[in-house]
Amino acid sequence: MSIRDLQEIFQGDGMKAQDLALNELLQGAKQFVVPIFQRTYSWGTQHCEQLLKDILRIGRDDHLQAHFLGSVVYVADSDHHGASIPRWQVIDGQQRLTTVLLLLVVLCEGLKINPDAVPDVTVEQINDYYLKNPHGKGEMHYKLLLTQKDRDALIKLFDGQNLDGDAPENILENLDFFRNQLQEEDLKNVYKGFMKLKIVDVALTRGQDDPQMIFESLNSTGLDLTQADLIRNFVLMRQPPDQQTALYKTIWHPMESRFGNRFGTDFDKFVRAYLTLRTQPSRPIRADAVYQEYKNYFFTLIQEEKSVAEILGDLGQLAEYFTRCLMGKETDTELKEVFSDLSSLVEVAAPLMLCLYELYEKDLLNKGDFAELIRLLESYVFRRSVCDMQTRSLGQIFSSLTYRIREKAPTESLKVSLARMGKRRRFPSDSEFRESLVTRDMYGLRNCRFLLDRLENDSKEKIDTSSFTIEHVMPQNPELSPEWREALGPDWKNVQETWVHRLGNLTLTGYNEKYSDAAFKEKKTMKDGFNDSPLRLNKFIREQNTWNETLIEQRGGDIADHALKLWGGLCVDKKIVQRYALEEKKQRASQVKLEDVIAKMTPGVATLFKDLQERLLSLGGDVTEILDPKNVTYHVYEYFVQVIPRADGITLVLNLEFEEAGDDTGFCRNAADRSFFINATVRGGVYIQIYSTPGIDKAMLYLRNAYEKASE
Repeated sequence: MSIRDLQEIFQGDGMKAQDLALNELLQGAKQFVVPIFQRTYSWGTQHCEQLLKDILRIGRDDHLQAHFLGSVVYVADSDHHGASIPRWQVIDGQQRLTTVLLLLVVLCEGLKINPDAVPDVTVEQINDYYLKNPHGKGEMHYKLLLTQKDRDALIKLFDGQNLDGDAPENILENLDFFRNQLQEEDLKNVYKGFMKLKIVDVALTRGQDDPQMIFESLNSTGLDLTQADLIRNFVLMRQPPDQQTALYKTIWHPMESRFGNRFGTDFDKFVRAYLTLRTQPSRPIRADAVYQEYKNYFFTLIQEEKSVAEILGDLGQLAEYFTRCLMGKETDTELKEVFSDLSSLVEVAAPLMLCLYELYEKDLLNKGDFAELIRLLESYVFRRSVCDMQTRSLGQIFSSLTYRIREKAPTESLKVSLARMGKRRRFPSDSEFRESLVTRDMYGLRNCRFLLDRLENDSKEKIDTSSFTIEHVMPQNPELSPEWREALGPDWKNVQETWVHRLGNLTLTGYNEKYSDAAFKEKKTMKDGFNDSPLRLNKFIREQNTWNETLIEQRGGDIADHALKLWGGLCVDKKIVQRYALEEKKQRASQVKLEDVIAKMTPGVATLFKDLQERLLSLGGDVTEILDPKNVTYHVYEYFVQVIPRADGITLVLNLEFEEAGDDTGFCRNAADRSFFINATVRGGVYIQIYSTPGIDKAMLYLRNAYEKASE
């Protein structure tokens, strides 16, 4: 990026940037401080090599007047005004400044050995101009203060001390690199090159300029800033320095530490899951929009008068749950195992897992139910995978499940939500799951390894199968040996093609290459063969003297029966599901007023409706009336009749089969004869037209039957 590019960025934010020699920036009494929340020094030797090449290139060539190094953006510290040595917080440029000063430290080491290497320049001058403030006391004595462990290391170097092995690795490696390189270089060219370095100098005014806007602008140019960097700087950069330090030490740094070396890769995933849980967006949050979405959420909480400590505290708490659920940091062995199994199948369950963990921590969900629900989700995902059902929308499915969880009944509400999934998203039945297990190509299943491992380790005595591979008992090689052809029979080719990749023919072994295409008897009796295998999966195989279609089918069925217990089905009372559905309908209907529905009826129909309504509600205390602008529906758990007002009467659609009505007078009509009813929102087997009170009298027999059926 050129000087002009950076100037346009900063000018676009309402400020002017000047190009300045780096040595001029460093001269004079001043101190640059890297805020505690900023990333530590991270440049490696490849960056140092490029910087030194550029410095030597311009140092050797008198025709080159300058080399553009990049930007240095800083804002006045809160106690800046009136200080004898002004302090500036570095917003951008830490890596460049630190690396150049490391080079100057090594240059000083060279000048101590050969004081005449650079004419008219001394170690004292370099120290006083570029490394230290001669009259500063304590830490104010140094031009640059880094953050965390980097700070102590750089101070030692400025003071001419040696670093020990505990110093930050990047600083040690870059020092060694510069020391090795400068032994072979003319120090005069190094110094001349340094004096030609130019930067875009941007000094912001606290309270007027927005440092975060600059940070975001730099990120938009393609610099190496993650969504996590932007979030951290957005929150902490807005606070006074003392609060920055307190928030960083008490909340942000512990949160980073929980992620360890996976912070750079997994923190963004966590925030995405966190925002999905907290904001319930209508669309999935894009990976590159995490920062912007968090910013919007942050401002919403600020408007609700939440403190920054509260906002960050909530993020930190959920981060702890995330590392427990999805990064193997759970201390409870039972929960750790169920988390691991679900996470190995799917990542997009994170919002739901966070939701359940939060309820668990609040004692609204006991450990047994928690583990059961995680296993149920595993079963849902795995069954759909085995049954070759669509899995692309799992992220949306898990998000919708998250939003339907009720704090007072988390187990019940999650099971009901799974039971109410539409046809495409349904929980596969036992028969569907078993059929797929025994008939489909399981070797081609992405989760085949997971399937076999879970089947093997369905016991308190676990076997580490991580180094094992999938073994075909009957070989895959189409050129089967005579022994195999004889075992499979005259139709051996068709048998192999049909059964080779099915579950009954697959197992795990640590000796796949050794078994190869050997005959069954040889695979059993060779050293480390099936007869010696301790695996439970191989027990049936050990007990056989031959291997053929019948045995493969038998073993596949046995394993499928085991799998049905391991990945259990969904069990939830139908009436509970209907009750939830009815509650949702009531909630939606609560916006409609009965008087508004009646007002749309003609006077005669309104009188008829009121009579009918009174009789329907008197059928039982469990009758629920659901209002719609164009109809009124009566439910127990499921609906039993929908009342549709017309200009001259009322249409009733009953939830009865036509044969159940038992009417041969023509009063009840078969709804199957009509493709649809105008203004109806249900489908029924019987419909009745009413035009008078006697019609209501006659209809009540059939309405009572429909009510009793719905009440069963």
